[in-house]
Formats: sequence, C-alpha cells, structure tokens
Amino acid sequence: MSGTSLDGIDAVLIDWDRADARIWRVAGHVHRPFDAALRAELLALNRSGEDELHRAALAANALARACAACCADLLGSTGRKAASIDALGAHGQTVRHRPGEFDGCGYTVQLLNGALLAELTGIDVVCDLRSRDVAAGGQGAPLVPAFHAAVFGAGHDRAVLNLGGIGNLSLLHADGRVGGFDCGPGNALLDLWCERHTGATYDAGGQWGARGQVLPALLAALKDEPFLRLPPPKSTGRDLFHAEWLTSRLRIADADTAGPQDVQATLAQFTAEAAVDALQMTLPGARDLLVCGGGALNGDLLARLQAALARHGGGRAAAAVRPTDALGLPVMQVEAAAFAWLARAFLAGEPGNRPEVTGARGLRRLGCWHPAR
Repeated sequence: MSGTSLDGIDAVLIDWDRADARIWRVAGHVHRPFDAALRAELLALNRSGEDELHRAALAANALARACAACCADLLGSTGRKAASIDALGAHGQTVRHRPGEFDGCGYTVQLLNGALLAELTGIDVVCDLRSRDVAAGGQGAPLVPAFHAAVFGAGHDRAVLNLGGIGNLSLLHADGRVGGFDCGPGNALLDLWCERHTGATYDAGGQWGARGQVLPALLAALKDEPFLRLPPPKSTGRDLFHAEWLTSRLRIADADTAGPQDVQATLAQFTAEAAVDALQMTLPGARDLLVCGGGALNGDLLARLQAALARHGGGRAAAAVRPTDALGLPVMQVEAAAFAWLARAFLAGEPGNRPEVTGARGLRRLGCWHPAR
C-alpha cells in the first residue's frame, strides 16, 4: 500500500487459513520510503501538466520497481519464497479520483504497472482494485470498511478512522451493519504545510504544530468546505485538498501572514473536528474510535480527537480514542492488510466492495489479475 500521504510503501505478508478466511495472521511487515524523485513526480502528477501521459507511464514503471524491491525485502525478512505466495495485492498510487463525474461514471486512477510487478516478483498480482466499483456507479472508496468489519467488528457501535493523506471513517454498527466514507483531509494539508515551512515531510508526533495556537477565523474558513456537508456515499483526495485550496482559505481568513505553527495547529484542529463532526452525524453512539494510518502516530492529533469527542459528549462519556495496536494490528499495517484481504477475495471469486458504503449498484469482484506465468 502506498497512500495519499506519499510517505512510502508498506507491505505485509499474511497467512490465511485455507479452510476459514476468518483465521489469519500477519507474518511480516516492511516499510520502504519513496525515493525523493519518485515522490516528487507522483505528487506532481496529481495535477495536470506537460507530457503527463508519458510521465505517468514512467512513474507507474518506477512504482512497480519500488513495490518489487519492497516485496523482496519482505520475503527476505520472513524467509519465504515467491513461489509460496498466492498473490500480491497492490493498490498503486492514486493521482486522480473523480468518481460519478462527467458521464455519470467518472474515473479513478491508481498508477502501477501490474504486469511489470508480476514479472519482477514472480508472483501473481491483483491491482486496479477501485475501478470496478466506480464502473458500477460507486465511489470506489473507501474500500477498507469491509476489512475493518471483519477484523474490528464488536458487539457495540465502533468507528475506525484511517488517517492517511485523506481521512476516512468506517462505521461498525452493533447489529453488523457497515458504513463508511471519506471525512476530510487527514494528513495531506498538515504534511504540505509542514514541509513548506520546516523542510520535513511530516510533523513527527505533531510536536511542531502542538506549539501553535488555533486561529478561529481560519478554522471556520476551513470547515466551510461544502464536501464536509455532503451526505455519504462520498470520497475525495488531492483533487480537492491541495495547496491552492489551502491558499484560498488563508486568504478568506486574512491569515496569509499568520505564524506557520499557528496555521499547523489550526490544520490539526480542522482534521480532528471534521472527523468527529462526521462521526457524530452518522454514529453518535460509538463507544470507541480506533485510529490507524500515519496520523495515528501524531500524538497532538489524537489528543485533539479525544478533546473534540468530549465536547460533543453532552454529558455522556466520550468515545475512547485508541490506536489499532490495542486490538493487535499495528497502525501502519492496517491498510496494507486490507488490500491483501481484497486480493484474497479476488482469488476466491468473492466481492470486495460494500455497496452501502460506496454507493455501487451491487456487490462486485474487485481487481485485475496479472499472472506471473
């Protein structure tokens, strides 16, 4: 999995019981940061530019090579052989996400040369996991709620918040119903602002932003984004939350010359409040909020989430904010494990989407298959 944050590739090796897919374990995990040039190009390809078809094809090849290297690291660390692996589920890098637009179908683009990845690894590859849902009228995202339900479902209302570049909520109802949608920017704006002012690609632990003060006028301008008020199903990406979007909000709030750390603190507050507002509108009785993704390592952001939940409590006990590590699956393994789960579903001929989440016309088998031989 390489997500919207563009921090690199996470790969997990999962052993499934062949007789019962509910029985599984993570046998290994590796993280491989992106080469700086590839990261810059993938980020640039989120916007239209010169010769972008050629550049996108080369980036898809480069990403396949990076994924293959990550896979080799994982096999080496676990002592496994490629021939022992049933399939490699590969998400690719989202550079455009415009479902439901234009012709009523729209499109989603995850760059990856799946055929090259199969050739380099000697493992069958399942990729392009979102397009089938979009073709069926769905958002193609989020796809992880089905996995979250299988892994984290409980006998009470529970929510799971993935804080990658984009934040998305999974709603796990006590009666087994599942919901989910993108709820805001996640780390995308936080990382953008941090890199612009510190040179670091992210605010480690949220320590830089924690020293700032929230700017009320800017927070109000950020929260005035119409996407936040749309009902589910809905999804978004860097197509919406990008540098120009932030610049326009800074201008509206007359915050162009505000202190950088104050802006960072406000962006963290915006991310937290957007998620909590969405949760209160859709599953107000959630007993706990499990958090995963890179944002779960941001202590300042988790504290803001807990405080926002307490303010919404109205005298009730606030939902407890906990990283998914508390339930046995580390925060940086969750999304990669979800796409391994989707690849397993493809091989088994099972649907991978949840129409009640994405808005698709029905259950669909997700992915394209590139056999290694």
